[in-house]
Amino acid sequence: MQLKSYISVVGCHAEGEVGDVIVGGVLDAPRTCKTMYEKLVYFQTQRDDIRQLLLNEPRGRSSMNANLILPPCDPQAEAGFLIMESDEYAPMSGSNAICTATVLLETGMIPMVEPVTTFNLDTAAGLVGITAACENGKCKAVTFDNAASFVFGLDIPIEVPGLGTVRVDVAWGGMMFALVDAASCGLKIDNSHGPKLVEVGERIKRAVQSQYVPIHPENPLIKGVTNFCWTQPSEQIQDKLVAVNTVVVSPGRFDRSPCGTGTCARMAVMHARGELQVQQQFEHRSIIGTKFDCQIRATTKVGEHDAILARITGRAWITSFKQVVLDPTDPFPSGFRVPDQWHVPSDSS
Repeated sequence: MQLKSYISVVGCHAEGEVGDVIVGGVLDAPRTCKTMYEKLVYFQTQRDDIRQLLLNEPRGRSSMNANLILPPCDPQAEAGFLIMESDEYAPMSGSNAICTATVLLETGMIPMVEPVTTFNLDTAAGLVGITAACENGKCKAVTFDNAASFVFGLDIPIEVPGLGTVRVDVAWGGMMFALVDAASCGLKIDNSHGPKLVEVGERIKRAVQSQYVPIHPENPLIKGVTNFCWTQPSEQIQDKLVAVNTVVVSPGRFDRSPCGTGTCARMAVMHARGELQVQQQFEHRSIIGTKFDCQIRATTKVGEHDAILARITGRAWITSFKQVVLDPTDPFPSGFRVPDQWHVPSDSS
């Protein structure tokens, strides 16, 4: 059989969020791409067939991501990777970084050193430091030191069809996030509120996109909100702050993990409000109860913005080894989407 594509993938999830890792069958971007962001643009504009093949049905589903391991552009990094999501190429993703680091170590692509392995990953959002706790050949936990996170605005009034004025925080955590307290919209982060959280979250996000366009001060090509985070107030439990969130990922589903970049964005908001201090322990929980252990390791500046440097720890597990193929006679080379799973809510209430 002659195949048009033969892609080797290691299945993986981090705290419930699927982040499969492509380990073979895809060539690097051209040498003219000098940064990981330029590689991102190349795959987005020239090789998006890979993302569509892997993530759309019948091979994929709405609640999964794919990570492409590539040679790094930064000489300080051992590997580079690009993050493919259902509707975008994310400059950075925490759960996907944890998946990628785990796969690199447990498959031997990066030598595992016990009890701790350290290395850097090159991403389109900048260099990300990895510290992996390792034991008996297993990567038991991954800590990543993210690039700087910062707030664009707090309590921004956004007019949302069917809801009126909603107060929105906008922050960068490796992706652009709009954050809203669920209670302000009469909702609670709970499975029983799931369909409404998705529908209203998507609606607010599209309203933000039409009314407020943040631009990253160090890369003006990164602009506009692409993710939405529902929050609930934090509470002090013993020696740490604990809070619940859920991120609504287009086209309308929950991030199963606490969302690494969303956590970084929320930590920047909390710090800006005086709710989270440097070195303070913070536990962020997902809608399914999984958690990331977090802290602000330092503060910095990004352009004119006060920023934080977040450190987040989570776990990942390899779930499969698979070869994804494309038969030249397959009628769905780009896959397809059906609205029972690929939900896109209407603008009306």
